[in-house]
Amino acid sequence: MNKENNAFDLRKMLTVTELARRSDTTQHTVRYYTRMGLLRPTRDPNNDYRLYHAHEVKWLRFVQQAKHLGYTLSEIREIMHDADHKLSPCPRVREILQCRIKENRQKLDEMLELQQRMENALIKWKEMPNGIPDGNSVCHLIESISSIRTNE
Repeated sequence: MNKENNAFDLRKMLTVTELARRSDTTQHTVRYYTRMGLLRPTRDPNNDYRLYHAHEVKWLRFVQQAKHLGYTLSEIREIMHDADHKLSPCPRVREILQCRIKENRQKLDEMLELQQRMENALIKWKEMPNGIPDGNSVCHLIESISSIRTNE
């Protein structure tokens, strides 16, 4: 009877292909997340296939949602660890996102400054002739930029 219960439980489990299909993802993604420790399959003793519990569909969808919000797989693993241990992951989730927003704003500012430098360079270069390297200069266009670096 114990063997029958075990076989019955295995029939309720999902293969990599089934989990991927139910989660709208690929088999490669399921295998990768398994290697990363985000999914925890059991092994079928009959054929050594990885089998996943139905609740792994929910975990996989959670990973996809978290990635969509900008969380890294490492951060997602920490969040899932908290949840596994009945700890609220919400403070960690908020803290990570607050830091990420600050980092993104800084990167956006840097990108806007770069964009302005690039546009200024092109304006200046319109008036300059093409040059030929002479041993003292590689490209006089780029070398001329030091004179327009006002924001640095």
